[in-house]
Amino acid sequence: MKIKTGIGIDVHPLAEGKALWLGGIKIAHEKGCVAHSDGDVLVHAICDALLGAAGLNDIGSYFPDTDPAYKGIDSKILLRRTMDMVEKQGYAIGNIDCVVCLQRPKIKMHVLDMRECLSGILDMDIADLTIKATTTEHLGFEGREEGISAYASVLIFKL
Repeated sequence: MKIKTGIGIDVHPLAEGKALWLGGIKIAHEKGCVAHSDGDVLVHAICDALLGAAGLNDIGSYFPDTDPAYKGIDSKILLRRTMDMVEKQGYAIGNIDCVVCLQRPKIKMHVLDMRECLSGILDMDIADLTIKATTTEHLGFEGREEGISAYASVLIFKL
């Protein structure tokens, strides 16, 4: 059996009055991501991790932020398209492990909803998708609430 791993990272600035989409769900907060798409850093990090594991190009190669077709697009659509590319290469997901870095809001109460949403899109067992969050103890751009970052690690295997 061929097993491969991939990592992904995404970062977006935060601004007042923008929607905060994270893990496929909208979270009530006074700030949201400034982005060409909906700015879901968690979904974007997962997409990049999946693409890298499958030996494909990065998310920007397939869904460029210069293309008007992706202006404001729901990142869940990009995730499904990414998974289609991975499946076309003959791979399935073993597991996904993620970390979101942000000072506020606390997302603990949203993690199960995110896991349910994303595992459904990816057609995987929810037990194989973990999402953790951390503050940066008020350090860096996340700690100053200027931005948000997400990291994802995936394991895929050849069917």
